[in-house]
Amino acid sequence: MASKTVEEVLFPGIDVRVEGVSDSSGVLMVEAVSTARPGRCPNCRKQAHRVHSTYQRLLDERPLGSRRVIVRLRVRRYFCDRKSCSRTTFVEQVPGLSARYRRSSTGLAGWLRSIAIELGGRPAARLCLRLRLTAGRTRLLRLLTAPPVPDRAPRVLGVDEFAFRKGCTYGTVLVDVEAGRVVDVLPDRTSETFAAWLKEHPGAEIICRDRATAYTKAVREASPNALEVADRWHLLQNLSAAVEKTCHQHRDYLRKRAEEETASEVAELPEVTPMLLPPAELPRTQIIERTHHRYEDIHRLLEKRWTISAIARRLNLDRKTVRRFRDTDLDQMLASARGYRGSRQVVRKHLAALRAGTAEPVRADIPSPRKITSWIMRPRETLTDSQNERLLQVRLACPDITRACDLARAFADLVRHQRGYLLLEWIRQAEQHAPKPMKGFAGFLRQDLDAVTAGLTLPWSSGAVEGHVNRVKNHQASHVRQGLVRTLPHPHPHPAVIGA
Repeated sequence: MASKTVEEVLFPGIDVRVEGVSDSSGVLMVEAVSTARPGRCPNCRKQAHRVHSTYQRLLDERPLGSRRVIVRLRVRRYFCDRKSCSRTTFVEQVPGLSARYRRSSTGLAGWLRSIAIELGGRPAARLCLRLRLTAGRTRLLRLLTAPPVPDRAPRVLGVDEFAFRKGCTYGTVLVDVEAGRVVDVLPDRTSETFAAWLKEHPGAEIICRDRATAYTKAVREASPNALEVADRWHLLQNLSAAVEKTCHQHRDYLRKRAEEETASEVAELPEVTPMLLPPAELPRTQIIERTHHRYEDIHRLLEKRWTISAIARRLNLDRKTVRRFRDTDLDQMLASARGYRGSRQVVRKHLAALRAGTAEPVRADIPSPRKITSWIMRPRETLTDSQNERLLQVRLACPDITRACDLARAFADLVRHQRGYLLLEWIRQAEQHAPKPMKGFAGFLRQDLDAVTAGLTLPWSSGAVEGHVNRVKNHQASHVRQGLVRTLPHPHPHPAVIGA
């Protein structure tokens, strides 16, 4: 097998000649000379014929093993012989190795760009440090450039909001639902910005959105012929909020029913004679064991005449802790480890209230509204026997929660099986017989009836959008903070974030 040259190993397919390699302090310095054909003027594209001068430039290259690689590249400066050209001279660039204004090779820049795209700013910088690549977060983010936005919107456009900073600043992500890729990112979530984008990029036939009124207003203004599709996931989320609010409003009914059952069970219990129990031993918990061992270690070192500071350094403790173990009996230390540190007077008052029958009774254990909502919203077959039994007790205790449960499960069935033709009948039933939060949810559905019906009928949804939101939040917010923005074609320009 023929041996490879140094150029074939270090710079495969690149027109350079290696004149020397030196290794100093873990840095591999490569002396190289360009052997490429004369370049073309970057202005007029005329090929050069005369060399003006040569000079050296330093390029960071991809590391070789554990060694950092620096290329000292000698390149030529050429004359531009075209008289009409404004450029007199220009420097050649070696394809595959160098680029204008770059202090790193093309290959290394590609590595760093890929890392920045996947991880963003600070996480990418931490990974580069582990890989022995010299790159801070600012440099990594500057390698990212805004991809071109198509002149026309995709046929099926997905739109959703995301938070640059939750509760303060929000943006809008636009996704080609069919291709599953981000088209653009807008700097806010207002209807004016989205409407301006739709006017500049016509062509959307189907627009998948959540139930935000700003997006609805923008679509009706800028793309009135587009079919709006309400996202099914957001519909279920809104339904879940209505169910949980219903459970909150009727929590007192559940507690009253549980207390009545508890009282009847207590009344049926036979009377028992109290018996004296032996004093309880301390449980062998982790904190008790640690207190034992720490007390023994400190006193053993004290017997050897160790100082407080020396013991603290040896056991990695504060000196106040060592003094406390030195000056306190073991029984007192263990008593404090039992957990209750209140006064005896509080215990006496509570015991006196128990004897007089005026102590506040222990509240009945009832499931939280969120837990009840989770049982209702999940498919029946995924619930355990215990969960089914507890949900049955809740339904027996409160008729309003029963109605909310039946309506919620019926609506979830419409969503899962895409039975949009039954939506109007469901709305009528909810408006007549449902608790107030469920009536409010039904009213919102009626206001957005066409989009909701399309969401429960067509296969399109905002699912592809949701998958990109985390990625956008991780990367794009960093880009905005670093000033990597562009301007939308808008009557009142807004800085737009670089698209993913």
